[in-house]
Amino acid sequence: MKINERAGQGAARRRWPILEPPHPRSNQRHRPNLLRRRAWHILEAPTAEQPAVESEEAIGPKPPDDATVNFVLDLTLRIGEVQMASGAGASDVTATILALTSALGLPHCEVDVIFTSITVTCHRGTDLAPVTALRVVRSRSLDYTRLTETEALVRQIVRGHTGAEEAVTELDRITSAPHPYARWTATAAWGGLAGFITLLLGGGIDIALVAMVISAAVDRIGRLLNKVNLPFFFQQVVGGLFATLSAMIIVSSNILTTDRPTLVVAAAVTVLLSGLSTVSAVQDGITGYYVTASGRTMETALMSAGLIAGVVLALRIAVMLELPRTPLPDVPASTAQHLPIIVVGGAGAAACFALASYSKLRAMLVAAAAGGIGALVYGALILAALDAVSASAIAATLVGFCGGVMARRLKVTPLVVAVSGITPLLPGLSTYRGLYQLAVSPGGNISTLMTAVAIGLALAAGVVLGEYLAQPVRTGLGRLERKLSGPRLAGPMEPTERRLE
Repeated sequence: MKINERAGQGAARRRWPILEPPHPRSNQRHRPNLLRRRAWHILEAPTAEQPAVESEEAIGPKPPDDATVNFVLDLTLRIGEVQMASGAGASDVTATILALTSALGLPHCEVDVIFTSITVTCHRGTDLAPVTALRVVRSRSLDYTRLTETEALVRQIVRGHTGAEEAVTELDRITSAPHPYARWTATAAWGGLAGFITLLLGGGIDIALVAMVISAAVDRIGRLLNKVNLPFFFQQVVGGLFATLSAMIIVSSNILTTDRPTLVVAAAVTVLLSGLSTVSAVQDGITGYYVTASGRTMETALMSAGLIAGVVLALRIAVMLELPRTPLPDVPASTAQHLPIIVVGGAGAAACFALASYSKLRAMLVAAAAGGIGALVYGALILAALDAVSASAIAATLVGFCGGVMARRLKVTPLVVAVSGITPLLPGLSTYRGLYQLAVSPGGNISTLMTAVAIGLALAAGVVLGEYLAQPVRTGLGRLERKLSGPRLAGPMEPTERRLE
């Protein structure tokens, strides 16, 4: 075998022949043998000048002990639990945990996130056994203030401004703190959400007020049922049943002098649909976390099935009791004069959802802007004779893009902007129309209900696409900002605002 010229004459005196590197085109039918190429590089590397004992720098940093590893893993798992409980995607949780473990001295970790648990394994080389920790996500709640403060803590840890011990203390304060608002404030916000949704659907002030009262009552009933640990599926059944029967009673008693009283039910259905993990389920499916996506999809399907069961049961009861049938509401026709009302209704609904999810003032304002933009784009596209599914997808994509670009700079969690921004576009009216046709109309078909499902999926997929499109733009803006900021000064010449960072 030929002697490679890089080895020199001394290589010819070796006891083994020098392996030649395989040519990448030596075999057109098979890929090059990777192990053979690696072996050639190892044998060709000069060994005469290497010291017998490697230095400490060559060996690398000393692996952390068990106490340090357990402490860091427990902290990162608790932070991941807060994110998962608030509806964050599995990819976001994985990236956060990997960034935290690397910043806290554990560079070689593997993360496995599923719908109900998070597992992290720390590898410490071949001499020490790996350490694995697991945490189960038992409860889920919409508290976006807690999520926002947790993500701010993550940024402080990654930047090196907060150590592990300080982070544990701060995380204990965040997780044990009460909600920033009283429970009745959230109830009023859910009612306000129903009122603004009624305006979006073309209802008047009287229908909006009735929808506010009914949705607030549904929230209080759900609160009572939650205290006795009734599963959320049955809470959705009770909510749909109560909202629909209330509308039937209002129609029969002539409390509302309007020809569209069923908008009350459509608004209540939208409220019950809001907050479901549809966006996170689609995001997990697109990013490859299929187990978590399946779990979230199953949860969303069960919650929606409970709502459907409650509405259909109420309609059947109304037919059995021979109550006056509520006229089936038509989809409101968009006009140029109706567009400002749509924008106001979208902004108000998004702000109310953010408030009901315990967001603070800045997050509420950003959510209101996102909801108004989404409603404006949707209304304009419907006015241009575009179908509801396509209009919903385009509007949701714009909401996700704006949230992805601006949310971080405004110190607001993108999930708050995304979920709040698409809430006014949820297919509450289409869902009720489909259920009405199935339960009351003879020979009803399922096409309208499938249209509602398609709108929901289009909203979720549009938000995820918008956030992905925003990533390169956000990175470019960050680089431009650092470039324009110039060199960082030090000492007494440093600007005051930079000294305060």
